[in-house]
Amino acid sequence: MLLHLGANFSRSEVQRAIEAGGVTINGKPATKPSYKVRKNDRLHVEMPEPTHEIPVPEDIPIDILFQDQWLAVVNKPHDMVVHPAKGNWSGTLVNALQWHFREHLSMENGQLRAGIVHRLDKDTSGVILVAKDDLTHRELAMQFETRKVFKEYIAIAAGELDRDSDYIEGAMKMHPHDRLRMIVSSDPDAKPALSYYEVLERFRGFTLVKVQPRTGRTHQIRVHLLHAGCPVLADKLYGGRNQLKLSDLVPHLPQSEDEVLIDRQALHAFRLRFRHPRTDQWIEAEAPLPPDMRHVLDVLRKHRAVR
Repeated sequence: MLLHLGANFSRSEVQRAIEAGGVTINGKPATKPSYKVRKNDRLHVEMPEPTHEIPVPEDIPIDILFQDQWLAVVNKPHDMVVHPAKGNWSGTLVNALQWHFREHLSMENGQLRAGIVHRLDKDTSGVILVAKDDLTHRELAMQFETRKVFKEYIAIAAGELDRDSDYIEGAMKMHPHDRLRMIVSSDPDAKPALSYYEVLERFRGFTLVKVQPRTGRTHQIRVHLLHAGCPVLADKLYGGRNQLKLSDLVPHLPQSEDEVLIDRQALHAFRLRFRHPRTDQWIEAEAPLPPDMRHVLDVLRKHRAVR
């Protein structure tokens, strides 16, 4: 069997080709990506034409916390996807970066992720680092890989953490039945994950907490706080609810006075500290707590203060 696609394609791209009928095995359409190729099988692969190769620059305002000729630090709002992907080809941070920095963005991870060194979830707000050239990108990525970038997040947790400070150590892997979720697992193939936390303020039924992840696993803080029994507030994926309303805190509230306090996970990338790969100076950037999380805290202080 000789299979030559003429380029390097990801598994997801090949799977899309299968779903589109572009792959045949011995003259018959392939229907299962899990099919195990046998000796003498004849495969024909026709990859679909790529779409949205180049993100369109969009005049989307961005909050730049720091920048120079090599890099920038941006305060990403919630409800913004970091880079274009299926279902989100516009309105992303990369679309905004293309407008503001034009050709001054690294292409280390390709045009769809121009400038992006690390990610934040769509509904997580806060500090994110952008590289303007490939060498800077590689050196910053190495700092992340070797855990030399210090990150601090602020979260409002649904529940009461019983210790003022502690660490959560729980290896993580993908959920066996839900590819969108991660879980803490003792399986040998689970990857080590460690998070330190410090309680900043307590409420009846809620906790304001600062978290310092020492590893960079997908959804790490969200999974670790769930593991500790206090999921991030309004985290639909891990907490089961996607909003907090005033009526959830105030019994017998008239419907006319009710309001949605927050409708996204209450998680914010507050501080990022790293060594500048060109100047060798330490850079520390902070993003102020966003209005929706501040509003929740004001209401909690009024209605759920610890007496």
